[in-house]
Amino acid sequence: MVIEMAGNDKRRLQRDLLIACLLFASGVVISGLSLAQIRAESRMQTAQATQPLQGTPAPDGQSKMPAESKPGGDRPTTPAPEPARPDPQTQGAAKPVLPPAPPEKIAPPIKEKQ
Repeated sequence: MVIEMAGNDKRRLQRDLLIACLLFASGVVISGLSLAQIRAESRMQTAQATQPLQGTPAPDGQSKMPAESKPGGDRPTTPAPEPARPDPQTQGAAKPVLPPAPPEKIAPPIKEKQ
């Protein structure tokens, strides 16, 4: 019976070693594939070129070239863009994001230096 036990233990040891080797090999393969994918992605990012910038098309009534400046101080005839003016209705419509602080969290006003 002692001899059978030794043979059974040897088979079990061989099986465990085979499983361990298979797990190790699969880990190495997965790591290699991951590294290859990371390298491929980084190469694609460095190889990408930026797209050329495209301007907005001119309206139908205007030419594509800006008006030329003339000596003597004449300015181009195209009008300058007007500054943005907010609507009076939206001036007071903004709501505070946070509720007011509780009184115990508010510090006393700072005294002015004299």
